[in-house]
Amino acid sequence: MANPTQPNVGFTPERESATPEKSPIPLPPNFVPSPPGFPPSKLPSQQDQPSSRSVKTPNVVSPANGVAAGSSVPHLSTPPGPPVFTSPVRPAAVPFRTSPASPQPHAFSSVSSLPTSSSPLQFSNGSFELQHQLSDSIDDKVPVGESSFVLFSARKVLKQKKQANVPSLGFGALVSPGREVSMGPQVIQRDPHRCQSCGAYANIYCNILLGSGQWQCVICRKLNGSDGEYIAHSKEDLRRFLELSSTVFDYAQNENKRPGFVPVSDSRMSAPIVLVIDECLDEPHLHHLQSSLHAFVDSLSPTTRLGIILYGRTVSVYDLSEESMASADVLPGEKSPSQESLKALIYGTGIYLSPMHASLAVAHSIFSSLRAYKLNIPEASRDRCLGTAVEVALAIIQGPSADLSRGVVKRSGGNSRIIVCAGGPNTYGPGSVPHSFSHPNYPYMEKTAIKWMENLGREAHRHNTIIDVLCAGTCPVRVPILHPLAKASGGVFVLHDDFGEAFGVNLQRASARSAGSHGLLELRTSDNIVITQVIGPGEESHVDTHETFKNDTALYIQMLSVEETQSFSLSMETEGDIKSDFVFFQFAIQYSNVYQADVSRVITVRLPTVDSISAYLESVQDEVASVLIAKRTLLRAINHSDAIDMRTTIDERIKDIALKFGSQLPKSKLHSFPKELALLPELLFHLRRGPLLGSIIGHEDERSVLRNLFLNASFDLSLRMVAPRCLMHREGGTFEELPAYDLAMQSDAAVVLDHGTDVFIWLGAELAADEGRSAAALAACRTLAEELTECRFPAPRILAFKEGSSQARFFVSRLIPAHKDPPYEQEARFPQLRSLTSEQRTKLKASFVHFDDPSFCEWMRSLKVVPPQPS
Repeated sequence: MANPTQPNVGFTPERESATPEKSPIPLPPNFVPSPPGFPPSKLPSQQDQPSSRSVKTPNVVSPANGVAAGSSVPHLSTPPGPPVFTSPVRPAAVPFRTSPASPQPHAFSSVSSLPTSSSPLQFSNGSFELQHQLSDSIDDKVPVGESSFVLFSARKVLKQKKQANVPSLGFGALVSPGREVSMGPQVIQRDPHRCQSCGAYANIYCNILLGSGQWQCVICRKLNGSDGEYIAHSKEDLRRFLELSSTVFDYAQNENKRPGFVPVSDSRMSAPIVLVIDECLDEPHLHHLQSSLHAFVDSLSPTTRLGIILYGRTVSVYDLSEESMASADVLPGEKSPSQESLKALIYGTGIYLSPMHASLAVAHSIFSSLRAYKLNIPEASRDRCLGTAVEVALAIIQGPSADLSRGVVKRSGGNSRIIVCAGGPNTYGPGSVPHSFSHPNYPYMEKTAIKWMENLGREAHRHNTIIDVLCAGTCPVRVPILHPLAKASGGVFVLHDDFGEAFGVNLQRASARSAGSHGLLELRTSDNIVITQVIGPGEESHVDTHETFKNDTALYIQMLSVEETQSFSLSMETEGDIKSDFVFFQFAIQYSNVYQADVSRVITVRLPTVDSISAYLESVQDEVASVLIAKRTLLRAINHSDAIDMRTTIDERIKDIALKFGSQLPKSKLHSFPKELALLPELLFHLRRGPLLGSIIGHEDERSVLRNLFLNASFDLSLRMVAPRCLMHREGGTFEELPAYDLAMQSDAAVVLDHGTDVFIWLGAELAADEGRSAAALAACRTLAEELTECRFPAPRILAFKEGSSQARFFVSRLIPAHKDPPYEQEARFPQLRSLTSEQRTKLKASFVHFDDPSFCEWMRSLKVVPPQPS
């Protein structure tokens, strides 16, 4: 691992140099071998599914469970239970008129035929290896969409090692093992069949001997028994096995392997949520926070258990049994609470965790009783014992050491959650830093505080508790100190401008997102393909399985939590030329769900191999490839100076791709960028000048938080953080999707720009002058923005402003400046211009202010690369 002490980072897995040695395969009964030189037969080539460019309707998600009704379109990978927004107009009409290409799940087809017991084998290197031709297909078609758990940068793999291992483009995958955890695929309630050699699971692509029920592993090619389960007369008989008819399936263990443990249903004992609230806030911030807290408790289910803790110089733990007043037990904050004081608190008469059906009124009275900070002390200098407060919250969640009843331990379902609402830095008690950066010992104290917070986060993770830190206000919270607390526990760290709407929405979505625990991700690949780097919310785990599986070369990753808002970025290479027509990838995740049931989710993917570079480039999914490149780049952009260096690496990457895969123009030093990758350079240009690597964000703390969020984010959010989505409002409530160019800033239009963590609504000056039209357009844009982000976590801030206002700079800086390009290039890349009259185009051209930022075409030519024509 690159950094074994910190989770949520990229690491380079250790490789096992030894190749699993070949061993004789047990032969089926009545076996008659064929001559050694029998040529292998190839499987029917896989049909490529073209990417759809149709616009997808934003899913309207039920507030109750977050499940989209009446739509099979994959929604943003987000937590369930978004808050309900009201709008003065109906949702904007969809579908939109145009849409960018979005990566589509590949329609993987299964193997072609199931064998008979007397099928021939090929002799090779002293061992018998089953031919691909020996198997009948279990299904002619694999259902589309099941591979949404895994998105590859290309739908084909190059056979030649030298061609495949071009680092500038690279090959890899984005794995979202917790995607749609609440729904999930079909469940198998029995033990899985696993390869005795490498540990891979039986799956839809396995070759199966009908007569004996033996199956051949797709990873290591070894034969395995099935205890007779797979013996069948025909391929139709095998369809009753879910693992042989689907690329994604779950195994659920009927018996829990933890002795003395009884899982308790969610309705009887749900995982608790403890709010840890900063009480050192000024009046305006406190007013917004109170509104968000009132709305938060109203959104909780009646069975949710809630605890409320306030911290300043002391820690106040509120007693939820007091109905007539807000009553709290107070602990000192200057040091960690002693075991005696915690025991007195836990075994006392107060109730500190209570279901909402019994304590909703009490919670409202507590929030109403909060008072603003009265002392005349600057925000950054106020004493806040955040570390002590989180320690107390952990103790409250754990309760007595064990709730023993005849030797049986009962535990709540799912991960418990602590949500910290912070308005300033931790400056008092354990894990604190001095008020002033000028303190002579500040660097050492900061280092000590970071380590203490990280250890506290790890302690929370050991007790199945996630800590989310939601910060707001104008006071710097010292991100480097607080971020490890959330990171090490598997939680998130989010910055907000204030405690208003975006904060309140994130408070609700943080508590509502489902999370599994004890996640272990297994990664297996076939045919000389190795995983060289993993980026995501976990760390490499060294699991010894060699007593069970003799040649297990899988890469194991310990996950901090299992949520659908996260993904892992995998970089892969080939160690040698690939001989076979297909390569296989298997991703298995073992975790405990919210009901504490042990689940093993298995995802198997098959990709065809090709010799043709052109065929490979045509299979590249530009959006997935750009996100993978962005994550590898951002991993190295630790600080601002690194970010500047990474902009140069983007330039070099573009030049190298053009050199390796493009062609040189005759009598010129220019190289043309490969036309098959037409979208990729524009996406990387957005990355280069956007908030992740560019100079849009002023404070380094903000960029650091964005960077860490991006490294762990799902594909949907990651893509939007790299490249914004631009939608222009049209009469009648429809929206037209346009390239994110400044040519969209037309004075008579309203534009919505979705940049992942921010959504901007821009009103042209001519439109804004018409009060009636502008009000209708703004309402429609606001509704659309809420629909596009209603399930996203963290929830973005939504800002609306008029052309020429000071806030409009946030909007302008995220658009590609194409107004300086020649008219023919503008029309080629922004076709909507052709619909404007000469007068409108003249007015549009006159509205731009000159600045030095290059356009996309100017940037490409500065690299001596000819930009590809838009597709």
